[in-house]
Amino acid sequence: MKLQAALDTLSIEECERLLEQTEGFIDIAEVGTPFVIEEGMRPVRLFKQKFPNIEVLADVKIMDAGEYEADKCFEAGADIATVLGVSNNATIEGAVRSAKKYGRKIMVDMIEVKNLAERAAEIDEMGVDYICVHTAFDIQKTGADPLADLKIVNKVIKHAESAVAGGVKLATIDAIAEEGAAIIVVGGAICTAADPADAARRMKSHLR
Repeated sequence: MKLQAALDTLSIEECERLLEQTEGFIDIAEVGTPFVIEEGMRPVRLFKQKFPNIEVLADVKIMDAGEYEADKCFEAGADIATVLGVSNNATIEGAVRSAKKYGRKIMVDMIEVKNLAERAAEIDEMGVDYICVHTAFDIQKTGADPLADLKIVNKVIKHAESAVAGGVKLATIDAIAEEGAAIIVVGGAICTAADPADAARRMKSHLR
């Protein structure tokens, strides 16, 4: 299991400090969607250059021009790029072509996918690397968490590996780790912690 830190609202300088502090505990640095909107691919290039032992994920949530937009992420140094599961199949297949061309990986974000089992099974046949269940930020305050969705996806996928994101914290990580996912994404529980290094260490210690 890999621990992914979702870097969404911190500055580039704050993210650099956090990645330095958490070195050895964070496996994947996610340049989150708000970060991409503000800074483009600059953080992707910088993090890949400064932290070569950490994978960098560009959370661009591609929904059109799959191959072209994935190309841009991989040219900037991203190891993983994200595509929305509600996208047209042609978009996902284009992103997969790009990943194969560059020797990188595609994660499909299943946020707001309604027919989860059916759609995950379809996407699993397209050659993607990860299928990520994701509880949206805007509904986390209702108490929703992604564990139930993770169980659904784990039952149907045969080729891709699962990932999980959305409100994961120390109190919920054991149940998620027990269910199993290749990547567990943690945002605020690490990035806004008083001691991010300790938070990342504790999170990592619960992974299998």
